[in-house]
Amino acid sequence: MTRQRIPDAVLTAAHERSRARQAHDWATADQLRGEIEAAGWTIVDRGTDFALSPATPPDVEESGRVRYGASTSVPSRLDEPAVGLATVVVVADAFHEDLDRAITALERTSPTGTSIVIVGDGGTIGDPDWAADQDVELIVTAAHLGHGATLNAGIRRATGPIVILLDPSVEPTGDIVTPLVRALDDPSVGVAGGWGITSRDLRTFDAAAAGDVDAIEGYAMAFRREDYAGRGPFDEKFRFYRNLDIWWSLVLRDEGEGTAARRAVSIDLPATRHEHRGWTSLPDDERTRQSKRNFYRIIDRFGWRRDLLIERGTGS
Repeated sequence: MTRQRIPDAVLTAAHERSRARQAHDWATADQLRGEIEAAGWTIVDRGTDFALSPATPPDVEESGRVRYGASTSVPSRLDEPAVGLATVVVVADAFHEDLDRAITALERTSPTGTSIVIVGDGGTIGDPDWAADQDVELIVTAAHLGHGATLNAGIRRATGPIVILLDPSVEPTGDIVTPLVRALDDPSVGVAGGWGITSRDLRTFDAAAAGDVDAIEGYAMAFRREDYAGRGPFDEKFRFYRNLDIWWSLVLRDEGEGTAARRAVSIDLPATRHEHRGWTSLPDDERTRQSKRNFYRIIDRFGWRRDLLIERGTGS
């Protein structure tokens, strides 16, 4: 792999920042760091010297396929007119048989107008039969970017007016696309899915029956592509999948304090949930640590927003 060339403007800013630091002009040094980072580079101070490196891995071309170093490197279709019924986005993990089961079932049960985008986060997806289907697009990243970034990469290729996130642990046994699309025909609904949760305090969440809920779990989650364009992208600090679905549900529902929130609606879908091996394959302490880290991001943004709950508790 060839080393990525440092742009002249970035290198000049780095030298100016070094001189500013030596003169104890910290305001100028901070401003120049911001310019360097905005250009997509990271600067690390080494005494009076510095080191520059790309903030994200470079794109790599292998065997005619581009492996993307960042979600923003993936060419976006979000400005194009929406076509078809929906786009299903699936993140491929290390368990290829789960992905194959989900995509095979999805192709068998989905109506005409359904497109599929599969994103391999720094890995491969094997060579399954459905990979040659014209309605399936494969995106592969050059390194492990994390769940939020990987979803952003996939959604950038969505062409349908409705985006459906489907976890590989879910196997459709019937058409899940049409009922999710129909649920979003109602403008009061911001997000719909097959499994919903509720809370009384935005600290703990419980599984809920079909109907209005506080958030939709990421096993099968549907929202409008235009809402993603206006309210997204996903926070890419969510490297682990857990709790990103709650955060995004609240983002989609939030119309601002003092304005009625949009609804999250859980509906019964013809699908089977299998073991979620992205969860069960991790040690208890590791999945707890990563889950808590993500949950703090929910609290930071929505911790006081009891107005977003359909049943508000009184605790602090």
